[in-house]
Amino acid sequence: MSISGDQNSPYPQPQPNPYGQVPAPQSPVPAQQNPYAQPVPPQGPSGYGYPGSGVPAAPVGAPPGAPGGTGRGASGWWWAVGGAVAASAIWASVMFATGSFGASEPSPDLAGYSYTSDLCAATSMTPFENANFKTKDNSGSSSARTNPQHSGAQQTSMDSMWCNTALEQRNASSSDYSSTWIYNTAALHKKTDPGPEFADSYRSYEKQDSTVGYRVESVQGIGDEAYLVTRKDEGSSSSGSYVILGVRDGWMTYQSTWSSYASSSSSTKQPTSSEVATMLKTSATETLKRLNSSR
Repeated sequence: MSISGDQNSPYPQPQPNPYGQVPAPQSPVPAQQNPYAQPVPPQGPSGYGYPGSGVPAAPVGAPPGAPGGTGRGASGWWWAVGGAVAASAIWASVMFATGSFGASEPSPDLAGYSYTSDLCAATSMTPFENANFKTKDNSGSSSARTNPQHSGAQQTSMDSMWCNTALEQRNASSSDYSSTWIYNTAALHKKTDPGPEFADSYRSYEKQDSTVGYRVESVQGIGDEAYLVTRKDEGSSSSGSYVILGVRDGWMTYQSTWSSYASSSSSTKQPTSSEVATMLKTSATETLKRLNSSR
């Protein structure tokens, strides 16, 4: 399910990705050969006899010594089987030596977090309400779109949750043109530790080759690590901000994205990126407490 804001908004609507970046498509992994499979004895010119013997395969019930029977042809077959057994023995010894046998998958460190089908219900909206924002009422809209919207999915490798909320300022007039969204995602990684790649997924914003720049800062006091991404809009004729907060706590990842835009003629004052960052951090701290059954 996708949700888009106003078509005239220059800020992209956030997408449901627990890392904040869309991963590049991976090349398909080549199929692995079965290490337990026995190799097929090599074929000679006339069948499955000894390599290059020219002896045809034995018919069923052929007496010993008959062409292709349990004479020379059989010795070739046993030679092939013996070679396969020896190869399997060597392979097994290598697997034992390297510890491949008996190795188990790492146990996920979910740090006490649990899945919820309604992330919106767990999201703390108090910091935004204190900044004079409220959930936008879409009851009179022709689109009849539910606000806020939420979804979630429990899968073998990862449980994912998201919540998308359209906001508006309480004192905004009907003629004011503005668009404000707060988008939250949470993921419980059950197969792969997100730690090694988490920082790079946010640091990569600074390396984007585009006309819009981003500033990335490390945030202390939330989870095991957290990063704040702020979009730079120097010289813009409009008022707005785009700020992302990403948090990792064990194998749980959380992201909160703020996207706002208001025309230059709007009578309302939009919060600065610094003020938005404070709201995101305060909301994330409380939301993660609600998602963590051990706290």
